[in-house]
Formats: sequence, structure tokens, C-alpha cells
Amino acid sequence: MDDDPRLTPARADLAAKYLEGKVNAARFVTGEEFEISDALAPLRRAPSSDAELSTQALKGERATIYDRNSEGWAWGQLNSDGYVGWLPDQALKKPAGQPTHKVTALRTFAFPGHSIKLPPAETFVMGSLLTVLREEGSFAITREGWHLPRQHLDMIGRRAPDFVAVAEAFVGTPYLWGGKSSLGIDCSGLVQISLTAAGTGCPRDSDMQQEGLGRELNPRDTKKLKRGDLIFWKGHVAIARDGETIVHANAHHMATTIERTQEAIARIKASGSEVAAIRRLD
Repeated sequence: MDDDPRLTPARADLAAKYLEGKVNAARFVTGEEFEISDALAPLRRAPSSDAELSTQALKGERATIYDRNSEGWAWGQLNSDGYVGWLPDQALKKPAGQPTHKVTALRTFAFPGHSIKLPPAETFVMGSLLTVLREEGSFAITREGWHLPRQHLDMIGRRAPDFVAVAEAFVGTPYLWGGKSSLGIDCSGLVQISLTAAGTGCPRDSDMQQEGLGRELNPRDTKKLKRGDLIFWKGHVAIARDGETIVHANAHHMATTIERTQEAIARIKASGSEVAAIRRLD
């Protein structure tokens, strides 16, 4: 992945200071850390609202910004997985303390006061990071004054016991290229969100996951799969639930679905793609 443009904050005119001597650029800058203030921020390939969605940044994530243009876009790198691209400038703010909690529900509402009958002020998705100041009854109260259901949050550092169960909870979520939430998700986003919930660091794209996760098994051994194995095709990844079924976000169904493994393999093969790799995480 050396010099992969998805992970390397370098352009002909500007690059990150830590890359000085490693890449060619007209100038090098240190960059400045910001926090994602929006519930869900698009990271795009180009500074335009109609540019391809590369991935998404969730509330509370940190990004190092190296450049900002006059049209409301900031170019930088997500601290979590290293992805590089353009974020809306309005989705960024200076960090104000460290987050204490993460959202563990698929989605949750932030209420402006101590009642679920109030119109929600915001909607947050799984993996969002929040700073909780105190708890009152059934609510956790954040530094912004939002009231969130306590059962939808957990302390940062707590790990889901089974990442496959996390992925299964997304069944029915619409497919979205570059998405990584229950509002829309793609195949590698599903793997990343699920593994992250279970405390395992995970790259963003399926080719990065194929290269960096687990140990390689024989790609022909598709009848010896165990729960948690990852099955890769060119540009696609699925998670084995057991020896017979997989869960994956896919454009064929335009949703996250559970599918019989051999049927999915045959369908994808008919479209021109063979299983490229199987990776086991244990």
C-alpha cells in the first residue's frame, strides 16, 4: 500500500510534512487536527458535492487537515483508518476534549432535553463518538447538552463480543457505495464498522482488508468456512456466518443480506468473478 493515493496525503502542489523526503511536492505542511462535528460527513475524491463518495466520517472522529479551499472544502486524512480525501469544511470543528462514549445501537436520537417526547436534535449512527458529562435516569447527557438513551451507548474501549453479530444487525440496510452506517453501507464498510465495534482495527477498502487482515486460507476451501471468515472477490467482501451462509452488503440486492454461500459464489462467478481469497481472523 506504499504511496496508495487513498492513504497518502500528497499532491503535486502540497503534501503532509511527515512525507517530506518520501514524495515530491511543491510544499509540505504539518496539518491541523479537527473533529467531525456533523453526525455523518462525506469524504469525497474531489472538492465537490457531486464527486464520488470515498467513505464517511462519523461524529467525533478526528481528521488532520492540510488544505482548505475557498469553496467550503477541506483536504486531509482521517486519523482512524488513514483515508485521504475532501470533507465539507462546515463538518469540522476544533477538538474540545476527548470522547468518552460510542454509539452501539444502529441509530439513536439526541434529544434537546429530558424527554423522549421532544423533537430530536440529531440522529447518530453506530460508531459515533460522544463526550458524556453525566447520567440522569435513563439519559446520558453530552457536553452539547443532548440527552441520549443510555442503553444506546457504551464506554469507549468496550468491545462487542462477536463482530459477525454486529454485521447481522445491518441486514436490510440499503447499499451505498462509500457508506458506513445503517443509513447506507457498502461491503467493506460493513466489515470495517463490525470489526471496529469488536475492537479490531480494520482498513477501509476490500483490497486493503484482503491484504491486511487475518491469515490466508485456500480460496478453493469455500466449504470449510467458519464464522467470522472473510471471503473476497475482486472489489467485494463477505462475512461467513457459519459453514453455509454469509452476510454482506451488495449491489445485487442493493442491501445488506444473508445469503447461502454457495449460491452467492455461483451467482458472482456467473457475473465474471471468482473467489480471490479467504482470510481467517483467529
